[in-house]
Amino acid sequence: MAETDLSLELQGITKQFGGLTAVDDVTLRLGQGERRGILGPNGAGKTTLFHLITGVLPPTSGKVILFGQDVSEWNTHRRIALGMSRTFQITSLFPRLSLLDNVLLAVQGLRKMKMVMFKPLSKFRGVYEKAEMLLTQAGFWELRGQEVRNLSHGEQRQLEIVLALASDPKVLLLDEPSAGLATGESHEMAEFLKSLDSEIAILIIEHDLDVIFEVATHISVLHYGKLLTEGPADQIRNDPQVQEIYLGQG
Repeated sequence: MAETDLSLELQGITKQFGGLTAVDDVTLRLGQGERRGILGPNGAGKTTLFHLITGVLPPTSGKVILFGQDVSEWNTHRRIALGMSRTFQITSLFPRLSLLDNVLLAVQGLRKMKMVMFKPLSKFRGVYEKAEMLLTQAGFWELRGQEVRNLSHGEQRQLEIVLALASDPKVLLLDEPSAGLATGESHEMAEFLKSLDSEIAILIIEHDLDVIFEVATHISVLHYGKLLTEGPADQIRNDPQVQEIYLGQG
């Protein structure tokens, strides 16, 4: 993969908490439009790795390269401005606001604009049109007036991803998007993720193996903070060591 085709690169990234090494010398490359999964059990360092990529935590050593720039010391906001976005395991929606209001707030929060007291966000044409486009692309426009609390859990998880798309990211990090979903909802989530813009590079942590193997074309496997192996999804699915350690087989 040519350097110009890389959206994200981790170079020997390490994070230590006292005597504990949570992420240990991980090197990873994510190409433009690539769908890559991060597989590993609880305690493998997956969420800590996301915190390092997004600037929530500083690395002990190593580099985070985003679109060719070393962003290792950048805060989260600067990384978002460069083209990165993420979701979290726990939903962070406004349940008593409508779908449209949630998306309007997300779009407005990312723009430099002068607000006028008592003027509703729907009157700011650029913000409204952006929110309409995001909801339409996600198949939520007909539900725009509903309060978020009336959505199913699966729909709320999808709406969180819509909010993450408000910044027009080129790299999207998804932290267990199917957490807490029933089997049918997990399938819907996988289909939803597959429908996202193919130009967006996606890095996904997921415990639902059906979802991660359905969405990701390549998988990186973490074991006690170290990169155990990586490769095409089918290769990882059939790897005897991965089956024994992570899939409960062998």
